[in-house]
Amino acid sequence: MAKEWILNSAMNRFQLNFKRNVGAVSEEIRKCTPRKLRDWEEYYFSNVRTKEHIEVLGRKLYIKITEVISAEVEEITEQDCIEYIHNMVINRTFDGYMTEIKTIYGQLEAILNEKIESAPDEWDRLYNVDFFIKIKDKYIGLQIKPASGVSHIPQIFKEQAIQSYTHKEFTKKFGGKVFYVISIKEGGKKKKIYNAEVIEEIKKEIKRLKN
Repeated sequence: MAKEWILNSAMNRFQLNFKRNVGAVSEEIRKCTPRKLRDWEEYYFSNVRTKEHIEVLGRKLYIKITEVISAEVEEITEQDCIEYIHNMVINRTFDGYMTEIKTIYGQLEAILNEKIESAPDEWDRLYNVDFFIKIKDKYIGLQIKPASGVSHIPQIFKEQAIQSYTHKEFTKKFGGKVFYVISIKEGGKKKKIYNAEVIEEIKKEIKRLKN
């Protein structure tokens, strides 16, 4: 298993499995319509690349692993590994989290046609508010909460209930309500607002404060 992982990683890294090296295999196998492995093998070596060519690629892969990767591995220190894990867990997770918030932030600004601004640190501590929309001399508070999945959403609502007192205090002081905006990845990639009904609630609050 470890050997296969090394071989696969090296092959991808050095692009030895790219179309220019091995041909358009997905297209070619459909042309071949093989019933057995042997049918595909014979077709490939006759019409796509020769057996000798594949052996040359295999030798290149061996050189890359035993000379290039081996030399790189020898240069890795214990500190490199510690810093890498720290960067993955802390820095990249935070960057991904902030990117998701900014993505939803941008969607919300476009939908509401209102400027959304980052709240002062004091508001975060006292009122659990991350962002705000200013309407005249009043403020609407926002919390943008990325959810790792649907199963995480009940926990977010529980957190919202716990923070309801501070949100009421915000409303007393600044006039506007505080809204939770939950984001979730759609199809594993694109981020969307999960609780879409909150958009209409925010619009109503904006209208109320403007009138």
